[in-house]
Amino acid sequence: MLSVIIPTDGVERTAVATLAALVPGAAAGVIREVLLVERTNTDVMERVADVAGCRFLRFEGSRAAALAAGAKQARSPWLMFLHPGAVLDTGWIEETTQFIQIVAASGKDRAGIFRYARSPYTDPGLRDGFKFVARMVAGPSAEQGLLIAREHYERLGGYRPDARRSEARLLRRLGRSSRTMLRSRIMVA
Repeated sequence: MLSVIIPTDGVERTAVATLAALVPGAAAGVIREVLLVERTNTDVMERVADVAGCRFLRFEGSRAAALAAGAKQARSPWLMFLHPGAVLDTGWIEETTQFIQIVAASGKDRAGIFRYARSPYTDPGLRDGFKFVARMVAGPSAEQGLLIAREHYERLGGYRPDARRSEARLLRRLGRSSRTMLRSRIMVA
């Protein structure tokens, strides 16, 4: 049903945190595959992918190019893009399943974005305040993840490897009318 694409940068700790949050989704049959797209020349993430049962793709280039390469390799009709270190709330499985069913039944192009939540273990800083204001003014950020049908993703042109700020551009191309802010929260390390 769903392919999860995570662009990694050789940092095991953040990728493992995200993978651990996805385990219940795989057990419930929501996640068909997880692709770790590695942009560095270390073997750390290849070992993590092997142990976690993920597909591994080594890719040189920008984060947007890595996301595009992962989407191209994905096998499922639905794609979920997550940054390493992103941890989803426990209710994400049920909500994601309902969202996919409702969008499929409606025939309308919609994408889901998870609600941002600051980690309760970090101290709030000035940077958090700026991010909050930016989300209020400009809309969601790429850190919040993206759940989108493959067909919709391809019609929008996907992540453009050569474009600057490609993740933000895709969110803008979605527009407010074709994106849904999901109730499930995402904490980003």
